[in-house]
Amino acid sequence: MSVCEILSVGTEILLGDILNTNSRFLSRALANMGISVLYHETVGDNEQRLYDAVKRALGRSDIVITTGGLGPTPDDITRDVCTKAFGYGLVFRPELADQIKEYFDRSGRQMAESNLRQAYAPEEATVFRNHNGTAPGLGMKKDGKCLVLLPGPPFEAEPMFRQSVVPFLEEYRTCTIVSHQVRTMGIGESSMAQIAGELLDGENPTVAPYCKTGEAYLRVSARAATAAEADRLSAPVINEIEKRLGEYIYGIDVNGIEEAAVPLLKEAGLTVAVAESCTAGLVAKRITDVPGASKVFHHGIITYSNDVKIKALGVNPETLRKHGAVSEETATEMAQGVRKVSGADIGISVTGFAGPDSDEPGKAPGLIYTALSAEGTTLCEKIETGRNDRDYNRFVASSRALNLLRRYLISIASKENTR
Repeated sequence: MSVCEILSVGTEILLGDILNTNSRFLSRALANMGISVLYHETVGDNEQRLYDAVKRALGRSDIVITTGGLGPTPDDITRDVCTKAFGYGLVFRPELADQIKEYFDRSGRQMAESNLRQAYAPEEATVFRNHNGTAPGLGMKKDGKCLVLLPGPPFEAEPMFRQSVVPFLEEYRTCTIVSHQVRTMGIGESSMAQIAGELLDGENPTVAPYCKTGEAYLRVSARAATAAEADRLSAPVINEIEKRLGEYIYGIDVNGIEEAAVPLLKEAGLTVAVAESCTAGLVAKRITDVPGASKVFHHGIITYSNDVKIKALGVNPETLRKHGAVSEETATEMAQGVRKVSGADIGISVTGFAGPDSDEPGKAPGLIYTALSAEGTTLCEKIETGRNDRDYNRFVASSRALNLLRRYLISIASKENTR
């Protein structure tokens, strides 16, 4: 099995100025090809340190993939250093210059002369066309070693890898690994793993538990000669997980709870409106992140102050005086109010203390209520995250509000099916 190393280039990564998502993407993509990634290394924009890192990587790995440092500025040194370390030299390639000029013409911008630095590449290299930027990628093979150079911006690196690098690495593929995520909400990672039980002991497919912000998921991965065969191996295991975890599962291979809730709204032909306090529009934002949400999203109101809760949503002042802004009673009246003023079929509300402080005695940061109002139905859920983390609490609150919506939509669909 071929051994691969990912070398991330850029002082900005070492300083923490940017999040290195390329390594995660590449590790996943390479694993799906049966190529083992055994090393990750990050090096700054220093010629000698980069040269040493490349030579070290080539000495212990069959495949080395670099990201970053292919731009037109003086600190973009990856192309020069890597080709030198691989034993090649750079030459001007007119076809690359034409592609770079074409990119600038297409975007209506003036090209700086420095951009022509990116038109230099080894004669022996395979060039990967960059359809989203000016930096071409490069691939080189010699003496059993493979070196791939990718641009740093993920919106350039990821499509280039999928379109060009995967075919370039095809000879190193040993199998196909297909993974599926069974995503849950309302159950912790340890409890989820306990229910999965002996399924976690399987070798092919494997089942592994993970946690994300406010949720947990099981990753089911199967190794086979083809993707279709891997899916056949995974199917009975996923079916068994669905039986065991039941209503906790909100989706398989979805990117978030919003991708599970919004399609259910579309299927039901219903609209939703939201009233948000501590989440400040995050629920509405996540709903409208899903394409086609305009067909189901009706209205959104952010009501931080009690006065606005009263004036915009019709919350009873006595409710606020007696129970406080963060309470089941207020959350319920907020959901009822936004449904009434918007004319939507369903009203959703969120109110809580995101942190770092709570202005109601006896109520701690992380206390959140989310409520739903629909014809003949009122639901409310109390959430206590136990964390004084503003971003965490707001994201969890938005997730649980969307999950409350999802559960309601499933319940009415179930009733329709039993009629």
